[in-house]
Amino acid sequence: MKKTAGFLAVLLMVIIKAQSVSDYQYVMIPAEFSTFRETYGMDAILNKSLTFKKYMVLPAEKSTWPADAVANPCKILSADVLNEKSLLRNKISLQFRDCNQKVIYSEKASSMIKEFEPGFQDAMRQAIAKLPAANPKSMVTESVAVRDNIVSDTAPSQQKVVESKPAGTAQRYSNGNLTLQKIQIDDSQFILVDSNSSTPFATFKKTAKNDVFRVKLNSGESTLGYFENGNIVIEMPKGSDFVNEVFKAQ
Repeated sequence: MKKTAGFLAVLLMVIIKAQSVSDYQYVMIPAEFSTFRETYGMDAILNKSLTFKKYMVLPAEKSTWPADAVANPCKILSADVLNEKSLLRNKISLQFRDCNQKVIYSEKASSMIKEFEPGFQDAMRQAIAKLPAANPKSMVTESVAVRDNIVSDTAPSQQKVVESKPAGTAQRYSNGNLTLQKIQIDDSQFILVDSNSSTPFATFKKTAKNDVFRVKLNSGESTLGYFENGNIVIEMPKGSDFVNEVFKAQ
């Protein structure tokens, strides 16, 4: 039994170490990159490209993160861009680190465009183009499965039956042009998700007033939302004003 447990423990370590960037669903983009004084618009390109490649982009502010990401920080990669200073080129290194701060993916790129903003943006487009699309595998699920095998092999009397429960319930809402799914994260928050995107359209958090929510849009803007006659209404920013966007329950 001890030999089997030892083998499975080694297997567990192999599973964890074998994770590649495409195995992850969540990528956190910091408010600023470590060796840059400003982002030069590279953060927007990175966000858009990651979303296109089916990653779920998380902001640096954890208050808007999905409950799954908050509960499982090792499911999240942290993105960073390093300034690889060069005399004649704008050169960068795009990196992704796991929860142990280990770099699991790095790609260098450079641009002949001498101006900083367009040059760094050009380099970013080159670097992110080589990133594989997300094909997430649950590190936690695999690790737990191996752990349970170890437990059942070494201590049969302690074997437990674990029921699989859905992460949340989904309901559809539409404004006529866009159809979104409402996914309840927990008692205090839910998200509206477009099935064609891995980034939440909007994240809703409860306020002290019943059926009124603080809303964080995927653009980064903050506003308010509320339920009205079973529909969801979002006060969408429009210039210096707000326009009510009604998503009707389907």
